Amino acid sequence: MTNPPLTGHIDETAQKTVLVAVTDIFFYTKLRDALLPNGYKLERARSQDDIMLKASTVCPAAVILNMNDETLNAFQALETLRSAPQFKGLPILAFANHEEIETWNRAKSLGVTKIVSRNEFSMRTKDLVEGIMSRPTS
Repeated sequence: MTNPPLTGHIDETAQKTVLVAVTDIFFYTKLRDALLPNGYKLERARSQDDIMLKASTVCPAAVILNMNDETLNAFQALETLRSAPQFKGLPILAFANHEEIETWNRAKSLGVTKIVSRNEFSMRTKDLVEGIMSRPTS
């Protein structure tokens, strides 16, 4: 009797790669601690140019944006990703200060899949990522 062939290893890894456009070390650590032990691979974008470059090269299963990031322009990242045909259905999870209603509204209008408060993001990181990745793409 032979063992079944090992298939899907590369696909499974690609399906769990998350592009993280978060420069704040506190939130990046939260992401790392919540996702790495659960089989996710993180690809970190450290600059504005990194976002599209890494999105194109690693083909992430999801993107996470800090809408309040002082280094990366999350609105520009959203516009750029949503304007590229290959990323129109890419799930994007964003988090922002809960008092910044305009930030929330603008993120939604630019096509973010889900936006949550910084507090909710910190407390439910893994569940939120799994939630956006399980949604059907349109």
